[in-house]
Amino acid sequence: MYQINQSEQKTGKSNLWWALTLLCTSFFMVVTDSTSVYSALPSIEEELEFSLGGSEWIIIIYMLVFAGLVLLGGRISDYFGRRRMFTIGVIFFTLSAVLCGFSWSGEVLIFARLLQGISAAIMTPAALSIVINTFTDSKERNKAIGIWGAMGGIGATGGLLIGGPTTEWLGWEWIFFINLPIGILVLILTPFLLKESNDRTISDFDMAGAILVTAFLLMTAYLITGIPKHGLLSIPTLSLCIVSFLLLTAFIRVEKHAKSPLVPFRIFQSQTLVGGNLLILFAGMSVDGMLYIFTMFVQQLLGYTAFQFGLTMTAMTALSVVGVYAGQYFVSNYGLRAVGIMGMALLGIGMASINLLPVEHNTWLMLIALSVFGIGMGTSFVSAQIAALSNVNEADSGLASGIVETAFSVGGALGIAILATVSQVFSDNANPAVLTSSGVTHAFNIVVAFALVGIAISNYYFKKLYLG
Repeated sequence: MYQINQSEQKTGKSNLWWALTLLCTSFFMVVTDSTSVYSALPSIEEELEFSLGGSEWIIIIYMLVFAGLVLLGGRISDYFGRRRMFTIGVIFFTLSAVLCGFSWSGEVLIFARLLQGISAAIMTPAALSIVINTFTDSKERNKAIGIWGAMGGIGATGGLLIGGPTTEWLGWEWIFFINLPIGILVLILTPFLLKESNDRTISDFDMAGAILVTAFLLMTAYLITGIPKHGLLSIPTLSLCIVSFLLLTAFIRVEKHAKSPLVPFRIFQSQTLVGGNLLILFAGMSVDGMLYIFTMFVQQLLGYTAFQFGLTMTAMTALSVVGVYAGQYFVSNYGLRAVGIMGMALLGIGMASINLLPVEHNTWLMLIALSVFGIGMGTSFVSAQIAALSNVNEADSGLASGIVETAFSVGGALGIAILATVSQVFSDNANPAVLTSSGVTHAFNIVVAFALVGIAISNYYFKKLYLG
């Protein structure tokens, strides 16, 4: 009898880890899809005839819709059933990915990416919630969450590496079509590996707050990217400023009076949480903004193929992992202030090196500069995450984690919008779909400016926080 129970116990634990594998596969699909697009952007621009200042919306709309709806998606999945909403999210994410691949115009592709963002905002928090509720043992839960987090880094790296050869050998459509077999496999296995669970104590979803904040983010990005066309002080630009302000005001008012606000403002009483999220915001602006301009720079100006771009990114992504582990060690020994400053300084040095050194004539110089940038990326992210989550009550840990994800996505989207706008303003070219060296130089200078702001944030907010 004991042997039978022991066997059942082992089988049960085995099923838990198979369930985690399935959930991590879905997360890998989401993250890989978001980064593989960078390699394909120049090819997409050429085939769908995007102008400079238009293709960035392929990434921006996905990031901002995800950022605005992810907290709502988590609440909805907890109430209506985590497995049910996970399944719905996977179905729509897979179908919208297929629509992306079949897109016959830029407008259709951007609309399909909007649908992908909504689907990811449903699927991802549902999957993470299943992970947390499936592993009841605290040690196993921490291990599972660690594996989940690592999958994000692996997926981001994998997307950059997979996107290049896929685009070059099969066509940009296949960075989206590759989701179809993965999505089908996840859907087939979900009923066998995942159990349904919910929390019916939730009484309010704050739908209005989610819609308002998403509209505010999209309007702000549209305002920024429209400056080259309309002018900084033009009537259309000023009108969009007013609309953005009104949306933000309405969101704040709704959050103050909502029974269950999407973002309870009390959580921002923590100075380190505010500082950590601000640092994540500017680190995201630096990294994603740089990736958008860099893929155009090397493929349009230096003549790299999509495959060569992916290989070039290997140095940066590999060293970012080193930065993460180094950052964790140094935080314990030197405190968050020193590590945050160091991480953002390395981002700035790496970016300035690409601007100042003749990297277009020397691949090794480029790889060294990207390596420095990569170490800074990992170091700044880990210090920011520790700051944003270290002094949070256990009851608010899920909310704080969601805010971190939102800050990173918003930062990435705004960084792309700002750098695309700057590069367009300074790219005086007969062909509006191609960058110029002047546009790239000014855009990279803005990344250095982002890094300097990050240094100031670390210096101001992290003075008293030591974990060693």
